[in-house]
Amino acid sequence: MLALSTCWNNSRHTDGEGMIDEILELGFDTVELSHGMTITKLPGLQKAFRAGKFRCAGVHNYFPSPTEVMIDAPDAYEFSSHRTGDRQRAMEMTLKTLEVAAEFGAGYLVLHMGSVPLMPHRKWTGRLTGMLKDGQALSPKYAAHKIKCVKKREKTGPVYFNRAMATLESLAAKAEEYGVKLAVESRSKYEDVPTEREMIALQEHFKDTPWVGYWHDFGHVQLKHNLGLLDHKHWLSQMEPYVIGAHVHDVHWPHRDHRVPFTGTIDYPPLMRHFRPEMPFVWELSPTREAEQIREALPVWNQLFPETLQPVSPELHPA
Repeated sequence: MLALSTCWNNSRHTDGEGMIDEILELGFDTVELSHGMTITKLPGLQKAFRAGKFRCAGVHNYFPSPTEVMIDAPDAYEFSSHRTGDRQRAMEMTLKTLEVAAEFGAGYLVLHMGSVPLMPHRKWTGRLTGMLKDGQALSPKYAAHKIKCVKKREKTGPVYFNRAMATLESLAAKAEEYGVKLAVESRSKYEDVPTEREMIALQEHFKDTPWVGYWHDFGHVQLKHNLGLLDHKHWLSQMEPYVIGAHVHDVHWPHRDHRVPFTGTIDYPPLMRHFRPEMPFVWELSPTREAEQIREALPVWNQLFPETLQPVSPELHPA
């Protein structure tokens, strides 16, 4: 199932129905309702959905955005936070998002689980990225800092990972109640929760729970691949038993993600072998990407992966 995330055009619209209409004009009939959405746009989205204009593949936490957060900030509240109030607000907003997701008939809810605050990005993954841009990927200095990064993360991470796990334990029952799967997303920063080792442990812990699964983000994983923190193909082969869908976007070397597919460095065909065609493949694109770029890329995707296309239901286009 192919879909487009509203993160592409959310910032350009004040009305939810107008946002959907622009996506439909590109050739998509299915969307992912993404974070950063103000509550004022919800009535327009509900109107468009009730009119049968679009299908909702899934929702990305938090949706709608917390009213007190003035910018698009999906990590404003983290399940891993040492602040009890932040963890409670994260849970409260996630439960509200699950309720809204069920209203739109969504199949999944994409979750960010948190981060390790003792590892500021600029000092760790950010510094590795800077060195990569400067052509130092094969230098002893780069190798030393990467090893230091891994050791620091292994030492400081368990308490934050355990908080995230406790949250999932609490949310799983609610997910079953609403019929919406919890999709734990692969992240782009090594400081984020979970790391790859933690993700495997998380998925194994919930392997008998059909309401928790893995959400693969092509761009995020490719960034880590570029940094030498993992191998994209090998990682997907490990996660194949748990994967339930993906965010699709490309990467301009070495670290510019959320680009239009086929405009960057990702080789999709060998990676797509690890997915079932009926899974949701959601194009999650930067709002800076032009509509014409998307129109040009869509037929290429359709030709390469026709099995991912689902027939449009008659009720989506009522007379």
